[in-house]
Amino acid sequence: MPVPINSAELSSTDDNQEKWTGRAREVLVNALSLTGTHYQYGGNSPQSGFDCSGFVSYVFKQAASLTLPHSALAISQLGVKVPKSELKPGDLVFFNTLKATFSHVGIYMGNNRFIHSPSNGGGVRVENMQDSYWIKRFNGAQRIDQLSQ
Repeated sequence: MPVPINSAELSSTDDNQEKWTGRAREVLVNALSLTGTHYQYGGNSPQSGFDCSGFVSYVFKQAASLTLPHSALAISQLGVKVPKSELKPGDLVFFNTLKATFSHVGIYMGNNRFIHSPSNGGGVRVENMQDSYWIKRFNGAQRIDQLSQ
């Protein structure tokens, strides 16, 4: 179930605010600005819509000038593996949603939330990783080194 969020949360006293610095903050602000953009298989822009990897690639290109591949599996090979207990805002989270590992990707926001472009209708939205659907399908996480600079 989508988690409601608004841009005011970015300037709140949330305990994760201090971790939303530099490029990671830019990534999250950019990602949130695309909330509601419709899903489109193979999509990679706000005009065409997004699939999951198109969304992540677009956000990282716009916000951090990083070029990522248009494939969740290929993106999962980048950066450094991160244990779930050490996730930070801006990390990439991966799920098995198509009976294949690393078939879905989103951007971790903090507080067990991530933003993604789901394939089951609707548009870009925030979800709770503690929902049973996502818990069962979590495959791992990666941190893109350039974001921590």
